[in-house]
Amino acid sequence: MANDDSAALAAVGPRLRALRNQRGTTLAQLAELTGISVSTLSRLESGSRRPTLELLLPLARAYQVPLDELVDAPATGDPRVRPKPIVHHGVTFLPLTRRPGGLQAFKQILPPNTPTGEHTQQTHEGYEWIYVLSGQLRLLLGEHDLTLTPGEVAEFDTRIPHRVINPGPGTTEALSLFGPQGERLHVRARPTTSDNR
Repeated sequence: MANDDSAALAAVGPRLRALRNQRGTTLAQLAELTGISVSTLSRLESGSRRPTLELLLPLARAYQVPLDELVDAPATGDPRVRPKPIVHHGVTFLPLTRRPGGLQAFKQILPPNTPTGEHTQQTHEGYEWIYVLSGQLRLLLGEHDLTLTPGEVAEFDTRIPHRVINPGPGTTEALSLFGPQGERLHVRARPTTSDNR
């Protein structure tokens, strides 16, 4: 049994490195997300630092994976992902992706007249894509004031002042993809065939 535990602990470092590389995250980015120093993260990945609960918990949160996945615990048999809702200014965000950095997906649930407060537009680095599932969404984007209805999509650079509001009367649900600076959604077109002409 002790040998099994030692083998499991020895496998944590390579698993952490593979997970970070798969997500395209640098040690510096991960250090910023977790508060763990770059040197400690490097030693964890190389196996020269023993993984502890105090180190693994912030890593599991940063990667948005269960702690079991980092230590390769036996599967529980339930493959469902249960995202933890985040409520900000009355809007509920359900994260649909598990990795830090790169493209992030959220389902947004906006009760009528949310978010509350002033309709001040904000800017930040990145690129966003919003698809309205139900209800209507008011998008203030620079000089534009747009109303999106189910099936409509907006794509924009988040350095442009923007604000998303549900003007009511009902609840609005939308899917949102957000990428870091310069990362845009890539849509692939089907090849043209003689039947499509």
